[in-house]
Amino acid sequence: MSRFFGTIEHFFEKLLLPRWMAPEWMSTAEQVGFYITTWLGVIFMLCYTYQFFYVFVAFVRRPRRYPDAPQNKRFAVVIAARNEERVLPSLLESLRDQTYPQALIDVYVVADNCTDQTAAVARRGGAKVFERYAKSRVGKGYALEFLFDRIGALRGWRYYDAYLVFDADNVLRPNYIAEMNKAFAAGYRVLTSYRNSKNYGKSWISAGYALWFMRESRHLQNPRALLGGSAMISGTGFLVDSRLIEQNGGWKHFLLTEDIEFSADCIIKGERVGYCHAAELFDEQPETFEASWRQRKRWARGMFQVIRHYGWRLLRGALCLRWSCFDMAMNILPAFLLSTLQLLSITALFVINLLVTGVFSKVLFHFLLDFLVFGYGIFWLLGALAMLSEWRHIHCRKRRAVLLLFAFPVFMLSYIPISVAALCARRVEWQAIEHKRAMTAAEIEMGGIRAEKRDQ
Repeated sequence: MSRFFGTIEHFFEKLLLPRWMAPEWMSTAEQVGFYITTWLGVIFMLCYTYQFFYVFVAFVRRPRRYPDAPQNKRFAVVIAARNEERVLPSLLESLRDQTYPQALIDVYVVADNCTDQTAAVARRGGAKVFERYAKSRVGKGYALEFLFDRIGALRGWRYYDAYLVFDADNVLRPNYIAEMNKAFAAGYRVLTSYRNSKNYGKSWISAGYALWFMRESRHLQNPRALLGGSAMISGTGFLVDSRLIEQNGGWKHFLLTEDIEFSADCIIKGERVGYCHAAELFDEQPETFEASWRQRKRWARGMFQVIRHYGWRLLRGALCLRWSCFDMAMNILPAFLLSTLQLLSITALFVINLLVTGVFSKVLFHFLLDFLVFGYGIFWLLGALAMLSEWRHIHCRKRRAVLLLFAFPVFMLSYIPISVAALCARRVEWQAIEHKRAMTAAEIEMGGIRAEKRDQ
């Protein structure tokens, strides 16, 4: 074992760092830990410091407002729903309440492997419904493929100017489609929007999701658009030009994170994804760690799939100085890898050193402690900045929101064990997340108080 440590130490000494950088009083294992911590920290800073510039831009520049545009585009709303009879009516109601001309909006729902009354509820709400039953090819990507193929056969893809994609639990602001129409008229063929939450204050889990999506919208998507880069599709609430659907032959993205896959495909092909801050939607977040674990495990596995299928092309684009390719690659690749390598390697060194020498290494223990404290501090700062800029968009009791901020870093750091589990699992499949909060935009703004009384 000492020979093993000696070999690693020699490698780090000769190839990575001058001898003087590792204090001689450290043991071999501690010196190796010092090298690992130092270099991974440097790489992490090189990869992600630019995102603090994004935050600066978000604070000094207002989100882009698009000029008024003629309301003459025809839109198809596409919704993939699986056992969503409880929440789907709220989305359909918010679509009927849009300020955009109703004659130019058609709503399509795919009732995907439903065992409840989702299809009947959608029909009563005025949607055109297609029912799909498939034991294989399960997931949102396949449901969207099925629905786009039916629309193409019924109307032809170019009958509509663009398609708006939502999840069944979403609720829209009345001006949502009108604002997306303005951004669409500005020349974007793919657009994403501001993602808010129905149930911010229900648990530390739902608050973690909500705060992250607010930060993503205001501090990542928004600066990307302001600086002329490309935003990224984030799950739900996005627009796709019908010409792009026709060009792709329908919907052809089937990985576990079909939204990230679609974003990577667009960016590699030179398609710039726009962002419309004024178009706001709400969706329901998981409220228990068990449900969150299942969902984020799927997301993590989906990220690995995107890396496998698109990672090299993104890196090649980054090497050709295409900023959007670099930004997308940083979004899916190094954060988990670097964090996990550091945490696991220092933990392994600590355990091996204890077993071999019988000495409790305070140095390695402090490396572990510093990693956790630094990670907590960075995520708390990012969460606090997001809360500060998005204070008016947080719809729960403000005192509770402030208290939940202190759980946000724990929520984010939990991605590490979740991602390790996703990487080690033999198979990760798409699983539905139960949605139960049927709320209007007005009820959401009241923190869900009225809806809670009704549910009781």
